[in-house]
Amino acid sequence: MPDSTESATETRDYLALVRTDLANERTLLAYGRTALMVSATGVTLLEFYPQSPAASLIAWPLVAFGALIAVLGLIRFLGLRSRLRTHPANINATK
Repeated sequence: MPDSTESATETRDYLALVRTDLANERTLLAYGRTALMVSATGVTLLEFYPQSPAASLIAWPLVAFGALIAVLGLIRFLGLRSRLRTHPANINATK
């Protein structure tokens, strides 16, 4: 008969991984919202002030920075997801 304490510990560890995975997804969505907001601010400056060199000087870096935020968020998401997939508690729970 399996030890109920060991089973409860494995279940607790697995559920902690699931919560961490969900938090990781929420964080990715936050990165996406931030990237969209920063890029949209740059595009808005370009649309409303097309002849202003100062607006262009501010707008293009904002667009690039928004893209950079999106890429960094995706890299962080994928990195943590791969670490969670190879975590011993996750591997034991799928056997």
